[in-house]
Amino acid sequence: MTVLVSGATGRAGRHVARLLHDGGIRVRAGVPDPAADGPWDEAVRFSFTDPATWDDTFAGVDRMFLMRPPQIGAVKRDMLPALERARQLGVRRMVLLSLQGAERNPIVPHHALESWLRASDLEWTFVRAAFFMQNLSTTHAADIRGRDEILLPAGRGRTAFVDVRDVAAIAALALAEDGHAGRAYTPTGSRALTYAEVAEILTAELGRPIRYVPAGPVRYWRRARSQGMPAAMALVTLALYTTCRLGLADGLTTDVQDLLGRPPIEFARFTHDERAAWVPEPSPLPTR
Repeated sequence: MTVLVSGATGRAGRHVARLLHDGGIRVRAGVPDPAADGPWDEAVRFSFTDPATWDDTFAGVDRMFLMRPPQIGAVKRDMLPALERARQLGVRRMVLLSLQGAERNPIVPHHALESWLRASDLEWTFVRAAFFMQNLSTTHAADIRGRDEILLPAGRGRTAFVDVRDVAAIAALALAEDGHAGRAYTPTGSRALTYAEVAEILTAELGRPIRYVPAGPVRYWRRARSQGMPAAMALVTLALYTTCRLGLADGLTTDVQDLLGRPPIEFARFTHDERAAWVPEPSPLPTR
């Protein structure tokens, strides 16, 4: 068995690759730079939008961890041709990293990917993850580290956060074991939190006050774009935070407990494990 992990250098993909590799499964990483180091047996240059990379990437692959690159919004144009080529070359199982509620939200790109997989003859599994805790230690880390604030258009809505390590464990399970084809899982944490509560937990962990700033869509858009977030990604995240503001992101499941046999990783543990992401760098000493 050879499993292709797309997005292998990302948060979810690296964890999936490591779990599979540690379990004795051959892992091929599809990455922009094949010289990248990681927990895999081989790395190949791969891009969904570059047909020249497809055949070498998919040849000999049985199963695939499918993750949409954040910069791709038009998946019908920029992803489905590559997936069809993968099917032609013998990939039979795809585990898609999707979004909580993607099945009823045609605006998000994951909806189109789910629709294509449902209509295909492939074995598919959807891992409809709730909002990653790790988005706070990556995408929003600069605001927390430099401004002591979380500025988002989420209102007072609650979010069923999930640790990416739990999501990756479920995806690896569906890739390595049989019995998951045609199923959709929604891994969440055990509590749905408001961003005000998130700020309180961060305050306790970091020992300095962190505040939540509920922003309107325009203010959030300007902040995201000023920090270099691609427009397509800013639109997707704006849609996600809007679902939170409308009270549509707070649904909890027991999928982590049921599939992994343990409780989900708690938000407080996540903040402790990743606290370095929010610690300001010391100011340089003055020179004379």
